[in-house]
Amino acid sequence: MSVSANSSSVTQSMIHGCLLGTALGDAAGLKREGLGRDRAIWLHGRCPSPDLIFGRGFCSDDTEHSVLVGCAMLESGGKPEGFERKMASMLRKWLLTCPPGIGLGTLRAIVKSFFVARGKSGVYSAGNGPAMRSALLGLLAVDEAHLAELVKRSTRLTHSDPRAEEGALVVAKAARFAAIGNGEIVDFIHRVAETTQGEELREHFSAVEDGLRRGLSPREFAEQRGWKKGISGYVNQTVPAALYCWACFPDDFSVAVTEAVLLGGDTDSVAAITGGICGAGVGFENLPAGWLEQLAEWPRDKVWMADLAERLHRDRQKPTGKPASSQSLRWGRTLFRNLIFGVLVLFLYFRRFVPVKSKQ
Repeated sequence: MSVSANSSSVTQSMIHGCLLGTALGDAAGLKREGLGRDRAIWLHGRCPSPDLIFGRGFCSDDTEHSVLVGCAMLESGGKPEGFERKMASMLRKWLLTCPPGIGLGTLRAIVKSFFVARGKSGVYSAGNGPAMRSALLGLLAVDEAHLAELVKRSTRLTHSDPRAEEGALVVAKAARFAAIGNGEIVDFIHRVAETTQGEELREHFSAVEDGLRRGLSPREFAEQRGWKKGISGYVNQTVPAALYCWACFPDDFSVAVTEAVLLGGDTDSVAAITGGICGAGVGFENLPAGWLEQLAEWPRDKVWMADLAERLHRDRQKPTGKPASSQSLRWGRTLFRNLIFGVLVLFLYFRRFVPVKSKQ
């Protein structure tokens, strides 16, 4: 599978769209995370949006990891070894801000990184962590070899299972194709299926290609794969499901993300990956204005993300390989936010068990 596009064609709007697309997908799916497909619809209806509480949306680790990737790329000048070093340091600081809902594999790996040499902290897990933060790398890498190296280093900081790395690389290449690729999406999926090494993931991508050619809806595709209750946190389910939603609606961000959320299960990660890929393709200007208005993420808010996108694009225009400054990650305010956010997440979790009137 090759990256058949000129990386110089990446625009600031694509980078901005990828960042905010990830955030919007994350925020739209967060309220339904962990719920089965039908129960999520029964509780929250069929029209998701970034509306965690009081009609406002907030983000989880999917978005936080993506912005850390962007900052690490800036501060390393895109050099893989420097990127790995910066990303490892940022992940440790991020853990100290008490993020709620962190995946077990990622938690174990970051804790382990305090005590072992860099490159040995990853745990054998095929979770979603690497895939949920890799879309942006597809837009920032110089070429195919550079992209593969960046994804490898990003993945192995937390996950040593080859399935996690392969899934993350597919997400990065999909975001790159969405932004600057040539040809039909189904042909891109065909190349993915042909070159995927893992037998299980290769089979799923072959089914993606077949489903697209037959015109199956995302729900029908998931049912065909046996994922009737929802998409799990297993990368070999999440990545094919997210790519299917994007491939069905590449030019309609809200519909693609809505379909991802309505699949149920690990909704924030599936929707965040879908949103990152689709956002890279449609660009910032074509993200849904109503959803952007609802997004109330803090302290790395929409203005902060816009500044990060501008810095990343400016750095790409001057490919010197020299480190550049990134804005403050606001660790102190992030800790304060997470302490409050953690209480809110617990409240919403237990609220699920209180009977409510169906919103179908």
